[in-house]
Amino acid sequence: MTDLKIGDIVEATYNSGTYVGKIVADKGNFWLVEILAVLKHPMQGDLHHPGEVEGVAFHERKALAFREKANVRKRFTERYEGEIPSYAESLKHAVETYKSQLQKEDTPFNKLSLEKIADLEKYYYHKIYG
Repeated sequence: MTDLKIGDIVEATYNSGTYVGKIVADKGNFWLVEILAVLKHPMQGDLHHPGEVEGVAFHERKALAFREKANVRKRFTERYEGEIPSYAESLKHAVETYKSQLQKEDTPFNKLSLEKIADLEKYYYHKIYG
């Protein structure tokens, strides 16, 4: 998007997660975005083989941290309209939404994804949203 500039608040997709952030630098084809909130938690597993658990590296993916900076492709960035939610509340909502989606269908992929999310909550997220 060419009408965006440094300082704008954007919705940005990065490694299957979606975030609200502030553009802090122009890096050619990328914006350097400072993360302010989580709209969609990143998918667990192998992004190149979604839904599979056999014969793939099943990755545990944390959401980007508050104020972490990420190089986001400009084509995956658009202006964010609305109030910016608190990072902790947005992370909790994104995790709960993702868990709810995974619980709808009993598959090996969803079970393993739920295990990874439980680990993230236990070892990382509980410090953020209790």
